[in-house]
Amino acid sequence: MGQTFAQKVLAKKAGLPSVAVGQIVDVEPDFCLSHDNTAAIAKTFAKFGVEKVKNPERFVIVLDHTVPASTEEYAKGHKEIREFVAKQGIKAFYDAGVGICHQVLPEMGFALPGSLVLGSDSHTTAYGALGAFSAGVGRSEMAALYATSRIWLKTPASFKIEVVGKLKEPVTSKDLVLKIIGDIGADGALYKSVEYAGEAIEAMSLSSRLVLSNMAVEMGAKNGYCAPDKKTFAFLEHRAVAEYTPIYPDAEAVYERTLGYDASKLGPQVAKPHTVDNVAPVEEVEGTKIHQALLGTCTNGRLEDLRLAARYLEGKKIAKGVRMIVLPASQEVLLEALRGGLIEIFVRAGAMVLSPGCGPCLGAHQGVLAAGEVCISTANRNFQGRMGSSEASTYLASPATVAASAVAGVITDPRKVGRGGGA
Repeated sequence: MGQTFAQKVLAKKAGLPSVAVGQIVDVEPDFCLSHDNTAAIAKTFAKFGVEKVKNPERFVIVLDHTVPASTEEYAKGHKEIREFVAKQGIKAFYDAGVGICHQVLPEMGFALPGSLVLGSDSHTTAYGALGAFSAGVGRSEMAALYATSRIWLKTPASFKIEVVGKLKEPVTSKDLVLKIIGDIGADGALYKSVEYAGEAIEAMSLSSRLVLSNMAVEMGAKNGYCAPDKKTFAFLEHRAVAEYTPIYPDAEAVYERTLGYDASKLGPQVAKPHTVDNVAPVEEVEGTKIHQALLGTCTNGRLEDLRLAARYLEGKKIAKGVRMIVLPASQEVLLEALRGGLIEIFVRAGAMVLSPGCGPCLGAHQGVLAAGEVCISTANRNFQGRMGSSEASTYLASPATVAASAVAGVITDPRKVGRGGGA
């Protein structure tokens, strides 16, 4: 019987010829991620009575959630993390401003085809876009990984999502994944490995695939996989920190569920408050007044996202009464955006461009919402109270929809407005 990607990669990491769905395996991840929560994880690790992190070369730590530190308490946590990585000899440490962890790991070559990457962040699923099995784990599990470099994982059943046709601009992979989540539900793929396949996926850039894998967790998935190809290998050519061997599902693999979509028939989608699966076509919410527009985060803060948004902002102004925040996902993205003239377009339009980081996405600082305010965002979550007041509302959409709405002052179908042509 054929094996899915999840079965094959976990069998390989466990040193077994094959594994069955539901089988528990003892594995050693290739790399492990933590971020600002490293301070809390280090405290748990200290309670184990183990003084040194085993295999410090396997751990990657990125400060990104509340950077620069907004309070003395956050500053204290960052200081503790810097001291911890120095004491433990963890070399792969990326301090405040380098970028969001889910952009930094691919850029720095840690997200490799056929690898196993675990992170103390739910959106660790993002690295499946490069053909990795990547999944989120809890803080206590990460502390145990510091001590032992090993963990037990349950082999998930797999869903196959096949997408034919081609997305029609300005429709993006964000619209596609919102549509899928709306259909499946927030727990419809609970603890499943989702495999994205089909001609539409093959035609996508890595940046677009990262959106799909990042948001796989919003349908409950443990992993979101895209088959690595020439685009993947070219991206990793001068980045990969280790040799890798791609792993692909067998042609006769057995899936618990298979879903099909035609990308050519898809229009812009919006996730309405207060759940990611509360999805509707943009036409259903057109005209909704907004107070803030957020472009960026680990979901849509890459160069292609900024370029797309800039086409709707060039030569125009953000609507009166609307604040727009732009958050490049990393320093690398920010520099490319500067060289390409995108930052000037944003600033001239009236947007605030912030240092790479998570910013208002998690409601810690840099643009939280007041009661009664409405935000349209390219982030991955719109839970009640996530971006500030529990009486505020957040709509999720693509960079095109967010930018068009920022100019109009209300939620707007990007297909109905003009764009600049220079970005």
